Amino acid sequence: MGTGGAANQQVLKEALDASGTELTTVSIRRVDARLGHGTGAASTLELLQDLNIDPLPNTAGCRTAREAVLTAQLAREALDTNWIKLEVIADDRTLLPDVVALLDAAEQLIDDGFKVLPYTTDDPIIARYLEEVGCSAVMPLAAPIGTGLGIRNPHNLEMIIAQANVPVVCDAGIGTASDAALAMEMGCDAVLMASAITRATEPVMMARAMRHAVAAGRAAYRAGRMSKRFWGKASSPAGHFDLSDEDD
Repeated sequence: MGTGGAANQQVLKEALDASGTELTTVSIRRVDARLGHGTGAASTLELLQDLNIDPLPNTAGCRTAREAVLTAQLAREALDTNWIKLEVIADDRTLLPDVVALLDAAEQLIDDGFKVLPYTTDDPIIARYLEEVGCSAVMPLAAPIGTGLGIRNPHNLEMIIAQANVPVVCDAGIGTASDAALAMEMGCDAVLMASAITRATEPVMMARAMRHAVAAGRAAYRAGRMSKRFWGKASSPAGHFDLSDEDD
């Protein structure tokens, strides 16, 4: 779960707790982890520590590979972690990833010892390239950030899952619990969401719903769904039951 968009720290705390998340993204461009106590930045990180949730720094808002690399290096220095959620945004209207800059930044960061989790498009070829350069996971979008449109291109997401040898995390565009359940049913290893929870009418209730949806979707994936059929097929055995009383 992400930390962005919550109405206040109390709502964020309750939503994080209700979601069951173990890893929470934090924007390094918005949060300077070295700020003193009493600031919003410090309180967010203290909140995660109190809830025993690991922060995952990200490069949200970066527009170039150079900017993303510098932000990741700041995050490593500030939070003492080499894990980074890598984002390089093409423009402020679509908030879609700049995949050329993303690949460039990913290669630089991996060479510098980072564990890179890139936010990318639902293009299976780009996902494969990111895996080939050494990314620790791929994080394809369901839809553009903050739209809540759900999984717009399920076939592409299925192709990414089918070919991946690293975890696949559905990132961005989730709108409600059924979207999260579907992503997990398809075989994603995790779902990342922020706006779907923080912009809900009842954020804490939605966080709890997302927790159940992810668990249900994963269980359904592991159980294996029935095959789809064109024609109907009775679930009961063929033939007739004799309901007459044999004593008559």
